[in-house]
Amino acid sequence: MGDSNIETASGETPAPATLIDIVFPGDTNHHGTLFGGAGLALMDRIAFIVATRHGRVPFVTASCDRVDFRAPARIGHIVSFTGRPTRVGRRSIVVEVDMSAEDLTAGTRDLCTRGQFTMVAMPEGKDIGWTLPLLGSVMIGPTKDDAVRMVDIVFPDQANGFGAMFGGDALAQMTKAAFVAATRASRKTMVLASCQRIDFKHRIKVGSVIELVAQIVRTGRSSTTVEVELWSVDLLAAERRLTARGAFIMVAVDRDNRPVPAFAA
Repeated sequence: MGDSNIETASGETPAPATLIDIVFPGDTNHHGTLFGGAGLALMDRIAFIVATRHGRVPFVTASCDRVDFRAPARIGHIVSFTGRPTRVGRRSIVVEVDMSAEDLTAGTRDLCTRGQFTMVAMPEGKDIGWTLPLLGSVMIGPTKDDAVRMVDIVFPDQANGFGAMFGGDALAQMTKAAFVAATRASRKTMVLASCQRIDFKHRIKVGSVIELVAQIVRTGRSSTTVEVELWSVDLLAAERRLTARGAFIMVAVDRDNRPVPAFAA
Protein backbone atom coordinates (compact mmCIF):
# COMPACT_ATOMS: atom_id res chain seq x y z
CA MET A 1 0.00 0.00 0.00
CA GLY A 2 1.41 3.40 -0.94
CA ASP A 3 1.93 6.44 1.26
CA SER A 4 -1.37 8.39 1.54
CA ASN A 5 0.62 11.62 1.59
CA ILE A 6 2.09 11.01 -1.87
CA GLU A 7 0.16 11.90 -5.02
CA THR A 8 0.98 11.32 -8.67
CA ALA A 9 -0.52 12.95 -11.72
CA SER A 10 -1.80 9.75 -13.42
CA GLY A 11 -3.13 11.88 -16.26
CA GLU A 12 -5.20 14.06 -13.94
CA THR A 13 -5.36 17.83 -14.08
CA PRO A 14 -2.96 19.46 -11.57
CA ALA A 15 -4.57 21.63 -8.88
CA PRO A 16 -4.77 25.39 -9.54
CA ALA A 17 -1.77 27.35 -8.25
CA THR A 18 -0.40 30.87 -7.97
CA LEU A 19 2.87 32.53 -7.04
CA ILE A 20 2.63 35.14 -4.28
CA ASP A 21 5.31 37.40 -2.84
CA ILE A 22 5.53 40.45 -0.58
CA VAL A 23 7.25 43.70 -1.61
CA PHE A 24 10.00 44.44 0.92
CA PRO A 25 12.26 47.54 0.95
CA GLY A 26 15.17 45.58 -0.56
CA ASP A 27 13.06 44.84 -3.65
CA THR A 28 12.24 48.48 -4.43
CA ASN A 29 13.76 51.50 -6.13
CA HIS A 30 14.15 54.98 -4.61
CA HIS A 31 10.46 55.66 -5.29
CA GLY A 32 9.44 52.82 -2.99
CA THR A 33 8.01 50.69 -5.80
CA LEU A 34 8.99 47.19 -6.91
CA PHE A 35 11.98 46.97 -9.27
CA GLY A 36 10.83 46.05 -12.75
CA GLY A 37 13.53 43.39 -12.97
CA ALA A 38 12.34 41.72 -9.78
CA GLY A 39 8.80 41.60 -11.17
CA LEU A 40 9.99 40.13 -14.47
CA ALA A 41 11.98 37.45 -12.64
CA LEU A 42 8.88 36.30 -10.78
CA MET A 43 6.80 36.35 -13.97
CA ASP A 44 9.40 34.14 -15.62
CA ARG A 45 9.34 31.81 -12.60
CA ILE A 46 5.60 31.13 -12.82
CA ALA A 47 5.90 30.71 -16.59
CA PHE A 48 8.46 27.97 -15.95
CA ILE A 49 6.12 26.21 -13.52
CA VAL A 50 3.20 26.34 -15.97
CA ALA A 51 5.33 25.00 -18.82
CA THR A 52 6.89 22.21 -16.77
CA ARG A 53 3.50 21.11 -15.44
CA HIS A 54 2.45 20.57 -19.04
CA GLY A 55 5.53 18.95 -20.51
CA ARG A 56 7.15 17.22 -17.52
CA VAL A 57 10.55 18.02 -19.04
CA PRO A 58 12.97 20.86 -18.22
CA PHE A 59 12.18 24.20 -19.88
CA VAL A 60 14.21 27.36 -20.45
CA THR A 61 13.03 30.85 -21.37
CA ALA A 62 13.48 31.65 -25.04
CA SER A 63 11.87 35.11 -25.14
CA CYS A 64 9.25 37.39 -23.65
CA ASP A 65 7.04 39.84 -25.48
CA ARG A 66 6.78 43.53 -24.64
CA VAL A 67 5.90 44.12 -20.98
CA ASP A 68 4.47 47.52 -20.01
CA PHE A 69 4.06 48.31 -16.31
CA ARG A 70 0.64 49.95 -15.87
CA ALA A 71 0.54 50.30 -12.08
CA PRO A 72 3.21 50.17 -9.36
CA ALA A 73 3.59 47.63 -6.57
CA ARG A 74 4.59 49.43 -3.39
CA ILE A 75 6.31 48.37 -0.18
CA GLY A 76 3.98 46.13 1.82
CA HIS A 77 1.87 45.16 -1.18
CA ILE A 78 1.29 41.53 -2.06
CA VAL A 79 2.25 40.74 -5.65
CA SER A 80 0.64 37.74 -7.28
CA PHE A 81 1.38 36.13 -10.62
CA THR A 82 -1.10 34.12 -12.65
CA GLY A 83 -0.36 32.33 -15.89
CA ARG A 84 -1.94 30.16 -18.52
CA PRO A 85 -0.64 28.47 -21.66
CA THR A 86 -1.93 30.12 -24.83
CA ARG A 87 -0.08 28.22 -27.55
CA VAL A 88 1.75 24.89 -27.63
CA GLY A 89 4.20 23.60 -30.21
CA ARG A 90 6.27 20.44 -30.41
CA ARG A 91 9.20 21.96 -28.53
CA SER A 92 7.79 25.18 -27.08
CA ILE A 93 4.92 26.63 -25.12
CA VAL A 94 3.74 30.25 -24.82
CA VAL A 95 2.57 31.26 -21.35
CA GLU A 96 0.63 34.46 -20.67
CA VAL A 97 1.37 35.90 -17.22
CA ASP A 98 -0.47 38.60 -15.26
CA MET A 99 1.16 40.45 -12.38
CA SER A 100 -1.16 42.09 -9.83
CA ALA A 101 -0.50 44.19 -6.72
CA GLU A 102 -2.79 43.89 -3.73
CA ASP A 103 -3.10 46.25 -0.77
CA LEU A 104 -4.26 43.73 1.81
CA THR A 105 -5.46 46.21 4.43
CA ALA A 106 -7.37 48.36 1.91
CA GLY A 107 -8.65 45.38 -0.04
CA THR A 108 -7.68 46.87 -3.42
CA ARG A 109 -6.08 44.98 -6.29
CA ASP A 110 -4.49 46.42 -9.46
CA LEU A 111 -3.22 44.75 -12.60
CA CYS A 112 0.41 45.86 -12.90
CA THR A 113 1.41 44.18 -16.12
CA ARG A 114 0.81 41.33 -18.53
CA GLY A 115 3.32 39.56 -20.73
CA GLN A 116 3.89 36.43 -22.80
CA PHE A 117 6.83 34.11 -22.23
CA THR A 118 7.99 31.55 -24.76
CA MET A 119 9.43 28.51 -23.01
CA VAL A 120 11.45 25.89 -24.89
CA ALA A 121 11.84 22.27 -23.76
CA MET A 122 15.41 21.15 -23.08
CA PRO A 123 15.18 17.41 -22.35
CA GLU A 124 18.98 16.98 -22.19
CA GLY A 125 19.32 14.62 -25.10
CA LYS A 126 16.14 12.63 -24.47
CA ASP A 127 13.55 11.96 -27.15
CA ILE A 128 11.23 14.96 -27.28
CA GLY A 129 8.29 13.09 -28.72
CA TRP A 130 6.05 13.73 -25.72
CA THR A 131 2.50 15.00 -25.94
CA LEU A 132 1.39 18.08 -24.01
CA PRO A 133 -1.99 18.27 -22.23
CA LEU A 134 -4.79 20.09 -24.01
CA LEU A 135 -4.90 23.82 -23.55
CA GLY A 136 -7.17 24.85 -20.73
CA SER A 137 -6.63 21.66 -18.71
CA VAL A 138 -4.14 23.40 -16.44
CA MET A 139 -4.89 26.87 -15.10
CA ILE A 140 -2.87 29.02 -12.75
CA GLY A 141 -5.16 31.44 -10.98
CA PRO A 142 -7.49 32.19 -8.07
CA THR A 143 -8.97 29.27 -6.15
CA LYS A 144 -12.71 28.72 -5.65
CA ASP A 145 -12.50 28.37 -1.87
CA ASP A 146 -11.06 30.75 0.69
CA ALA A 147 -7.76 28.92 1.12
CA VAL A 148 -4.55 30.61 0.03
CA ARG A 149 -2.54 28.51 -2.41
CA MET A 150 0.94 29.54 -3.53
CA VAL A 151 3.93 27.95 -5.22
CA ASP A 152 7.65 28.58 -5.53
CA ILE A 153 10.83 26.87 -6.70
CA VAL A 154 13.71 25.74 -4.46
CA PHE A 155 17.01 27.24 -5.61
CA PRO A 156 20.56 26.20 -4.54
CA ASP A 157 20.98 29.21 -2.21
CA GLN A 158 18.07 27.84 -0.15
CA ALA A 159 19.70 24.43 0.35
CA ASN A 160 22.19 22.86 2.73
CA GLY A 161 25.28 20.88 1.80
CA PHE A 162 23.17 17.81 1.09
CA GLY A 163 21.07 19.55 -1.54
CA ALA A 164 17.95 19.78 0.61
CA MET A 165 15.97 22.93 1.39
CA PHE A 166 16.81 24.61 4.71
CA GLY A 167 14.08 24.17 7.29
CA GLY A 168 14.18 27.90 8.04
CA ASP A 169 13.39 28.79 4.43
CA ALA A 170 10.49 26.35 4.44
CA LEU A 171 9.17 27.88 7.67
CA ALA A 172 9.47 31.37 6.15
CA GLN A 173 7.32 30.28 3.21
CA MET A 174 4.72 28.74 5.52
CA THR A 175 4.61 31.92 7.62
CA LYS A 176 4.15 34.02 4.48
CA ALA A 177 1.15 31.91 3.48
CA ALA A 178 -0.33 32.27 6.97
CA PHE A 179 0.19 36.05 6.87
CA VAL A 180 -1.57 36.41 3.51
CA ALA A 181 -4.53 34.25 4.60
CA ALA A 182 -4.99 36.09 7.92
CA THR A 183 -4.59 39.58 6.45
CA ARG A 184 -6.96 38.94 3.54
CA ALA A 185 -9.61 37.77 5.99
CA SER A 186 -9.25 40.58 8.55
CA ARG A 187 -7.90 43.50 6.45
CA LYS A 188 -5.75 44.37 9.50
CA THR A 189 -1.99 44.41 10.01
CA MET A 190 -1.13 40.89 11.20
CA VAL A 191 2.01 39.65 12.97
CA LEU A 192 3.11 36.16 13.95
CA ALA A 193 2.51 35.37 17.61
CA SER A 194 3.41 31.68 17.68
CA CYS A 195 3.48 28.46 15.70
CA GLN A 196 2.82 24.90 16.80
CA ARG A 197 5.23 22.01 16.37
CA ILE A 198 6.14 21.27 12.77
CA ASP A 199 7.68 17.97 11.71
CA PHE A 200 9.31 17.69 8.28
CA LYS A 201 8.51 14.27 6.83
CA HIS A 202 10.51 14.45 3.61
CA ARG A 203 13.54 16.31 2.33
CA ILE A 204 12.87 18.89 -0.38
CA LYS A 205 15.41 18.71 -3.19
CA VAL A 206 16.79 21.67 -5.14
CA GLY A 207 14.67 22.17 -8.25
CA SER A 208 11.50 20.98 -6.56
CA VAL A 209 8.40 23.13 -6.50
CA ILE A 210 6.82 23.75 -3.11
CA GLU A 211 3.06 24.25 -2.81
CA LEU A 212 1.55 25.84 0.28
CA VAL A 213 -2.11 25.71 1.30
CA ALA A 214 -3.18 28.04 4.13
CA GLN A 215 -6.63 27.85 5.68
CA ILE A 216 -8.08 29.75 8.67
CA VAL A 217 -9.32 27.24 11.23
CA ARG A 218 -10.08 29.45 14.24
CA THR A 219 -10.58 33.13 15.03
CA GLY A 220 -10.52 35.02 18.34
CA ARG A 221 -10.89 38.65 19.33
CA SER A 222 -7.50 39.74 18.02
CA SER A 223 -5.97 36.46 16.86
CA THR A 224 -6.41 34.09 13.95
CA THR A 225 -5.15 30.51 13.71
CA VAL A 226 -4.06 29.46 10.24
CA GLU A 227 -3.27 25.86 9.34
CA VAL A 228 -0.64 25.57 6.63
CA GLU A 229 0.30 22.49 4.61
CA LEU A 230 3.61 22.36 2.75
CA TRP A 231 3.76 20.04 -0.25
CA SER A 232 6.89 19.31 -2.27
CA VAL A 233 6.48 18.51 -5.94
CA ASP A 234 8.86 16.80 -8.34
CA LEU A 235 7.55 18.33 -11.56
CA LEU A 236 9.32 15.94 -13.89
CA ALA A 237 8.09 12.85 -12.04
CA ALA A 238 4.67 14.42 -11.32
CA GLU A 239 4.95 13.30 -7.70
CA ARG A 240 3.56 15.42 -4.87
CA ARG A 241 4.35 14.77 -1.17
CA LEU A 242 2.91 16.30 1.98
CA THR A 243 6.12 17.46 3.64
CA ALA A 244 4.94 19.44 6.66
CA ARG A 245 1.86 20.78 8.39
CA GLY A 246 1.64 23.43 11.10
CA ALA A 247 -0.66 25.95 12.77
CA PHE A 248 0.32 29.62 12.95
CA ILE A 249 -1.32 32.11 15.32
CA MET A 250 -1.47 35.59 13.79
CA VAL A 251 -2.44 38.66 15.85
CA ALA A 252 -3.91 41.95 14.56
CA VAL A 253 -1.98 45.02 15.76
CA ASP A 254 -2.15 48.79 15.40
CA ARG A 255 0.67 51.18 14.47
CA ASP A 256 2.04 50.96 18.01
CA ASN A 257 2.12 47.16 17.78
CA ARG A 258 -0.72 46.76 20.27
CA PRO A 259 -3.38 44.05 19.72
CA VAL A 260 -6.64 45.22 18.18
CA PRO A 261 -9.85 43.36 17.23
CA ALA A 262 -9.16 41.25 14.15
CA PHE A 263 -12.75 41.17 12.91
CA ALA A 264 -15.76 43.42 13.22
CA ALA A 265 -18.14 42.43 15.99
